[in-house]
Amino acid sequence: MPAARGTRPIMLVVEDESDARARIRGELERRYGSDYRVTCERSALGALAKLERWRAAAEPVALVLADQWMPDLTGEEFLARAKALFPDAKRALLVSFGAWGDRQTADAMLRAMAAGRMDYYVLKPWRRADEFFHRTVTEFLHEWARSSSASPQEVALICERRSPRAHRLRDLLARNGVPHVVYDSDSPEGRRLLSEAGQAGTSDPVVVPLGGAVLVNPTDADLADAYGVSTTLEGRSDFDVVVVGAGPAGLAAAVYASSEGLDTLVVERESIGGQAGSSSLIRNYLGFARGVSGSELAQRAYQQAWIFGARFVHARAVTALRAGSGRHVLTLSDGSEATARAVVVATGISYRRLGVPGLDALLGTSVFYGASVSEARAHVGQEVYVVGGGNSAGQAAIHLSRYAGHVTLLVRRGSLVETMSSYLIDEIEAASNIDVRPNAELTACSGDGVLETITLRNTVSGHTEAVPAAALFIQIGAEPYTAWLPPEIRRDAWGYLLTGPDLPAGSWPLEPPPLMLETSLPGVFAVGDAREGSTKRVASAVGEGSVVIEQVHQLLDSARVGSYAATGKGSPASVGSGEAG
Repeated sequence: MPAARGTRPIMLVVEDESDARARIRGELERRYGSDYRVTCERSALGALAKLERWRAAAEPVALVLADQWMPDLTGEEFLARAKALFPDAKRALLVSFGAWGDRQTADAMLRAMAAGRMDYYVLKPWRRADEFFHRTVTEFLHEWARSSSASPQEVALICERRSPRAHRLRDLLARNGVPHVVYDSDSPEGRRLLSEAGQAGTSDPVVVPLGGAVLVNPTDADLADAYGVSTTLEGRSDFDVVVVGAGPAGLAAAVYASSEGLDTLVVERESIGGQAGSSSLIRNYLGFARGVSGSELAQRAYQQAWIFGARFVHARAVTALRAGSGRHVLTLSDGSEATARAVVVATGISYRRLGVPGLDALLGTSVFYGASVSEARAHVGQEVYVVGGGNSAGQAAIHLSRYAGHVTLLVRRGSLVETMSSYLIDEIEAASNIDVRPNAELTACSGDGVLETITLRNTVSGHTEAVPAAALFIQIGAEPYTAWLPPEIRRDAWGYLLTGPDLPAGSWPLEPPPLMLETSLPGVFAVGDAREGSTKRVASAVGEGSVVIEQVHQLLDSARVGSYAATGKGSPASVGSGEAG
């Protein structure tokens, strides 16, 4: 049930100590009182009663802060109940400075974080205008406003929820970090917006940007243009380095290349952040103690590269690469061409398609490859399944559990221990509505337009059964996105790019040996998940993206691209098929 238009979001504080409660109320009302309703309670049970009333009235709750040690409930217990009532609200324990030195308080904080009951802790303000307190609160409010459907957004998407095209548009907006809100075409607000846009009764998805022209069933490039990013080369064609792909590895390469004075172009065919951009929360990335969503991390890196001068072309694929006279030539999906002295391939991997009967007919309506964070709210109270046993599958299950009635994680192995980080396993075990089903194989899907039933087989006993399911999220298997590259770039049997010392004998055409991340085509480098032997972790991809630029400098200093072209091996015939980026 959507919140009433114009309703101010609520900030709830639960603190039984009167002086501390007064200080917190004063700080919040002075700083945020004109935009938020600040409510303070001394009783956790009383605060829960208010949350239940607000939920029934569809009142938006942005932030819940609670002291740990209260007479009726601990803060840890209270925040767990608050999460069930308002899964979008940011939740934190209120602690005094140095409280983590108390073993009981520290254990409660660690338990609450591990179980996903709170987003972080907040130090209680000890003076007026306590900016450390406000920094944490403001970050929480920013995160809530970016993700909550109760907050006005820059883009409105009105669509039929069970539409593959609508899913694609929602996913692009979410993964590119565009603040947006989605309305069903037949909802009161959806009908109102369609009428105002002159599109009453349409079955096509309609995008209404803030202050922009109405878009009816836009292409990916049209959508990107609407939220203000470039989809063309804009008259430029020659660069020092072209980075193909804007996942963590590609973004890191762009940051280091542009910051070190290289004229840099990045081409991304789908969304900033790649697969990592679809992660709802990454908690083990260095420097982000509270965790960070994949899209937020990617957007920060994108802005960092952009401010250093890197150029980006969005919603375009690179379809071909050939070695020219001293420069490599890349063809984009709109027919334009860019040249570069060096190319960094950071195209990552895609989830392997499953040949399961009935699955393809339901893609985009109730079956999704990847996390599809944008779909979580569409499955409130429903039975959903996640296929996969890695970190991405675990993050998806936890995110879905905030909305779905029940989430089942289907794992082919006997346990998660070998494939998933322990902090995710702990959080899954603590979630009351997530089950893990080991030794499980998906064998069939069925439904009339939307998923209704899936068939599972136990890989140990061979027993099969059909179970009801409203949605299926598949995150299993991976294929490198490298088929578009020319044949002289060597790959292993699975399509991963071979580099440096791993190149087979006779595949390197020049006398000086290849650099560590250089492919068998001089001047073309591979980083991230598409490279054979890479560690499939965000931090590792970022590391490779930064290291490769030092090697690009070595290449440019040696002018080896020109010497390769002079051999006659780099010809216009060296063109791959397919798309990348």
